[in-house]
Amino acid sequence: MTETNTSSKLLSRPKLLVYGVTVVLLVLFDQWSKGQVIQHLSGGRVVTVLPRLLQFRYMENTGAAFSVLTGRTLFLSIVTALILAVAVMLLVFQKVPKTLDQVAIVLLVAGGAGNLIDRVARHYVVDFIEVLFTNFAVFNFADCCVTVGAAILILSTVLAFVKDSGDA
Repeated sequence: MTETNTSSKLLSRPKLLVYGVTVVLLVLFDQWSKGQVIQHLSGGRVVTVLPRLLQFRYMENTGAAFSVLTGRTLFLSIVTALILAVAVMLLVFQKVPKTLDQVAIVLLVAGGAGNLIDRVARHYVVDFIEVLFTNFAVFNFADCCVTVGAAILILSTVLAFVKDSGDA
């Protein structure tokens, strides 16, 4: 009977530490930015960052992206918590082998956690970033983390597919 080394199946401690600190810092920045918006913009004030391009405006979103599932805060909180748990497990148990994909998961976890905190603490997500050059949803820093993480995963998957297709 052979003995397996379970520690080799886990993400290395230095990487785990870096990823954990990164998630914490991103979530802290997200929550800080939302706190600033609540404090300074909740009365209906709008701050133009770049004229005709970008402004900050306080919004309360009880749904998901683009206000999908509006009013389903408990459901969204449970689903988000489950997805975050799975994502963390995938990282910790090295089911995501490529570092770039791991970074994408870290961004997804940070963004999901930032918005989950809002849903649990406030029963809505604070959105405030509004692009003016197109008709688009108002969003927040956590949403940016989720979007960039998802984009990295998609790009990584496409590149792996192209590479595998070229090897055939």
